[in-house]
Amino acid sequence: MGMNLRVMAPNRIVWNSEVGEIILSTSSGRVGVLPNHAPLLTALDMGVSKIRHDEQWSTMALMGGFAMIDDNQITILVNEAERATEIDPEEARETFRTAQANSAKAQGKKEMIEANLIFKRAKARLEALDPN
Repeated sequence: MGMNLRVMAPNRIVWNSEVGEIILSTSSGRVGVLPNHAPLLTALDMGVSKIRHDEQWSTMALMGGFAMIDDNQITILVNEAERATEIDPEEARETFRTAQANSAKAQGKKEMIEANLIFKRAKARLEALDPN
């Protein structure tokens, strides 16, 4: 018996199927979820989620949001999400390099916060391509 996972972004349903396991990046660390997990509501950080379905693993970059787990139903509401198969590897590497450089030269509190968010997003997309 698996769990039903539904990942929803403002513009689309990113995932809607049965899964065997999911690992989430939460604001307090990584959380693994298996069938019959205790009810949980948690904030999600920008990061990579790993999903096991049909004995294979898939990855997805999630850009913050919330996850609700109850009775083998996992509902994830995110600002943005991309499956690894949707990410262009070369573009992701270039975006990461640019974000890293911009983060290093950011000045002032507002600019540093914005640069850090762009860097975290770029890092999550790149890590989704190579989850090891």
